[in-house]
Amino acid sequence: MTALRTDAPIGVFDSGVGGLSVLRAIRAELPMEDLLYVADSGYAPYGDRDADFIADRATTITELLLDAGVKAIVVACNTATVVAIEKLRAWCPVPVVAMEPAIKPAAQTTKSGVVGVLATSRTLASPSVARLCAAYGKDIEILLQPCPGLVEQVEKAQLHSEATRELLVRYLAPLLRAGADTIVLGCTHYPFLAPLIRDIVGPDVAIIDPATAVAKELVRRLNGNLMSISGERAAEVSFFSSTAIEEASLIISALWGKRVFVQGASQLGHRVQSSRLISTGF
Repeated sequence: MTALRTDAPIGVFDSGVGGLSVLRAIRAELPMEDLLYVADSGYAPYGDRDADFIADRATTITELLLDAGVKAIVVACNTATVVAIEKLRAWCPVPVVAMEPAIKPAAQTTKSGVVGVLATSRTLASPSVARLCAAYGKDIEILLQPCPGLVEQVEKAQLHSEATRELLVRYLAPLLRAGADTIVLGCTHYPFLAPLIRDIVGPDVAIIDPATAVAKELVRRLNGNLMSISGERAAEVSFFSSTAIEEASLIISALWGKRVFVQGASQLGHRVQSSRLISTGF
């Protein structure tokens, strides 16, 4: 791998469009950095996939981003993190920043002593979550709530539909009955549902989204490696998807808040003029 330039882009990927919530936080913290975002929506949700499949997808996308010349990678997906992050970090030559459910800050926030964690089944069943619960759940009750169907609703940009509300009520009701006063959004798709969650849980329940903390960790890693851009410049955000481009453009534009142009894997490959990228089965 050739030496990286300070003005090289940062790569961000997720199982689908949920990582846009993290991308938004990164954009706020690092407005002068070029960003490449890969939505693996053609294979979403990861939460229902087996570990080998998830690890293979994470490796494929990481290789694509490395070949596109990124100087750092953000795994903006809790499920990919708990399954694949150790393997990725073992060989990836650039800093890799990843997600984890914000159980520690939730434990520090709760007053009732009851915390609810919304996430995919795969994330909640992981050793990573078990470790966090053991470390920070000694004096509180941590309720783990799997949320099948929510990722699919966000992937369709169904943020305010009655079907989405019904799913959220089903998942939030037992947490509220148990006295939870803090809700952890343990999937990057879920911050897009935060307004609806707020409407259901009311004003007195804390909702914790780790996106800003992840963005700040990225800043720390870039500064530590002397790879941050200084000075004013016009930065770009480029979007790529593994699903139909027209559909992806509509969904990503709706969630990003303005019209964007979404490209496919072959266009990401064109950044480095590598035919290998086009044949990866992305």
